[in-house]
Amino acid sequence: MKPHEYEESEYLMLSGIQHFFYCQRQWALIHIEKEWQENVHTVMGNQIHERAHDSTAKEKRGDLIITRGLRVASRTLGVSGECDVVEFHKSDKPEGAKIHSYPGNYSVLPVEYKKGKPKQGYEDIMQLTLEALCLEEMLSTKIDEGALYYFQTKSRQKVAITDDMKEMACNAVRTMHELMKKHHIPKSNYSKKCNQCSLLDICMPGTGKLDPNVYINRYIGELL
Repeated sequence: MKPHEYEESEYLMLSGIQHFFYCQRQWALIHIEKEWQENVHTVMGNQIHERAHDSTAKEKRGDLIITRGLRVASRTLGVSGECDVVEFHKSDKPEGAKIHSYPGNYSVLPVEYKKGKPKQGYEDIMQLTLEALCLEEMLSTKIDEGALYYFQTKSRQKVAITDDMKEMACNAVRTMHELMKKHHIPKSNYSKKCNQCSLLDICMPGTGKLDPNVYINRYIGELL
């Protein structure tokens, strides 16, 4: 049986899965209610992604091809977005991906850039996993590894992208589509991580103690 395919008008933002795993209510406020508010963390994140997307041209270094800002999508999952960096490594494996204008097969390694340090939750890993799923569908290949680069620690971490992680990402996307279709906003549930959220005053008015915008100009240089 042919898998269900979404219309482009139904596509969700790929990067939304990061919001979803951080907080489902945050995801719903941003992607269903179209609420948004900047804070120091969102400003930093935007600047870092602008750096990663400086050029969409391919860069070749020997047997390595590097692309930046590569547009990806999945018809079966109904998501689309951009990968910060995708590396194509020359491979002898017959199941490798084919790259237009370049002979041979290539293994595919998505690399996602993040402003802070490695997190305890799944939000960064799930975004990377969803990027891998899109690339697998588009390139008819299998991806079992990606990488996360953290600016705060200036470290690049390899991430094994397992079948269990792919299933977790697929289940999350299905839930996101259901919430979008029902226009359902999950209830708020305050925790310590809420203090880092730019939507705190929108989500739970009166909870935030300080306006984060006051500190953006003061600290942005130090944190970068």
